[in-house]
Amino acid sequence: MSHRSVRAAVFSAGSWGTAVAKILADAGTDVIVHARRSEIADAINTTHRNPGYFPDVELPATLTATTDPATALDGAHYLVLSIPAQSLRANLAAWAPHIGPDTLIVSLMKGIEQGSGERASQVIAEVTGLPEGRIAVLSGPNLAREIMAGQPAAATIACPDEDAARRFQQACHTPYFRPYTSTDVTGCELGGAVKNVIALAVGIASGMGMGDNATAMLITRGLAEATRLAAAMGADPATLAGLSGVGDLVATCSSPLSRNRTFGTHLGRGLSVEHATAATRQTTEGVKSAQAILALARAHDVEMPITEVISALLNEKLSLDEAAAALMQRPPKPER
Repeated sequence: MSHRSVRAAVFSAGSWGTAVAKILADAGTDVIVHARRSEIADAINTTHRNPGYFPDVELPATLTATTDPATALDGAHYLVLSIPAQSLRANLAAWAPHIGPDTLIVSLMKGIEQGSGERASQVIAEVTGLPEGRIAVLSGPNLAREIMAGQPAAATIACPDEDAARRFQQACHTPYFRPYTSTDVTGCELGGAVKNVIALAVGIASGMGMGDNATAMLITRGLAEATRLAAAMGADPATLAGLSGVGDLVATCSSPLSRNRTFGTHLGRGLSVEHATAATRQTTEGVKSAQAILALARAHDVEMPITEVISALLNEKLSLDEAAAALMQRPPKPER
């Protein structure tokens, strides 16, 4: 690897995929982005911009794009996956034949698959047949718009193979982006998935005019339920106190740049799920994952009251006022 430059293929050209592609290129990695639409690939190659998401940000010259998966994956040391969690299985099955024998797959996805209840790393292992040491996840408080502006951020790279995590850490370490390593894939993925549901709750509270105290309460109790689920599923509870847990939760729940929080705000102002979806435009993983996370909680006998309320609201089993009351009125009991 020392003789030739490190190559990464990023699938696909959405906002977070584009941001991580820029990080990798800024770190000195050769990056090729797989775009579904030829006009996006052409624009990246000719204007060094992604007109779909960041028309105002110039991309590094070492970052190119293609619509052909085989071309993107040719000689890639890393396959970085940033697509909606619910479309992962079908897409990856089509791309899998082009994955090289030593490629490390890195998941950026923060959702739980409906039906199977599987995390992205589990879906990847099933579809590709790769051992878990060849699959990593990157998760943390990473708002794409800030990273595109070169503002400081950090994340956790989790992989059972510590050497693989360290190699990818080098491939994406820049002056503004600091990656840490971990072996707790389950904890990292659950932190990333559950926080989207909690951010919906925070957005709803904000849209209904509740203040910072309500936000802080939902973040704190949301972290408690994420940690309970993670521990029940074999993760280290300490992971949830790190970047991929409380770090990601705080960023997503506090920032107007967060799409899950924004979606929740639309709901809190009285929009239907359908209208909120139209208004948000981008993938909102929490909406799709809430029910799958709740099913995991029930299977592991874990109480997740906030997730329960959000799932019921999204399925129109609770009205907005009922959901707000349920979020605020829990039976009094000891905190620990």
